[in-house]
Amino acid sequence: MTDAASDDPDAFATRLVTLETWPDLERLFGLPGGSIVRGCWCMHYRLTGPRPPDAEPKREMHELVASGVVPGLIGYLDGAPVAWISLGPRPEYLRLRRSSVMKPADDAPVWSVVCSYVAKPYRGRGLQHALLAAAVEHARASGATILEAYPVDKADRSHDDFMFFGSRSLYERAGFTEVVRRSPTRLVMRLTLT
Repeated sequence: MTDAASDDPDAFATRLVTLETWPDLERLFGLPGGSIVRGCWCMHYRLTGPRPPDAEPKREMHELVASGVVPGLIGYLDGAPVAWISLGPRPEYLRLRRSSVMKPADDAPVWSVVCSYVAKPYRGRGLQHALLAAAVEHARASGATILEAYPVDKADRSHDDFMFFGSRSLYERAGFTEVVRRSPTRLVMRLTLT
């Protein structure tokens, strides 16, 4: 794989996170701007309760992938890993149940998007939109009927590193609509996939 980037949107592709693509996820999380994802390896919302002092989120994510769970998609630009989106059936994200902002709006069987990340050198190219479109198709192909997200909605700009939930405008552009707002700056949005 090459580290060369391209402005050609046709050069963007996604692959499921599996043991085969695991080295690409490691490489992606090591790129500039990856301190947030490196810190939790998107395990924070999958686990609940006290964590042992020796907990290693990277190892836990690897074990999850080794068990056959597909925790998300890796986005590639010209063959190099540049983006990541974590999604799956809501029951896999145990911590969402206890969140005052992201707790279930109803009993509908939904899939959740809990993290969307583009490495710093590749931001500003619209890759988040392409990544979300691929996630929508993956969820649909996997049998999901509703995809849910928990974006940030505020007037002033947040630092890019803290936008892992994405922005309201990202999801609106993809057809998501607001379901409930339990915080001035956070909301629950859904897209019906059937």
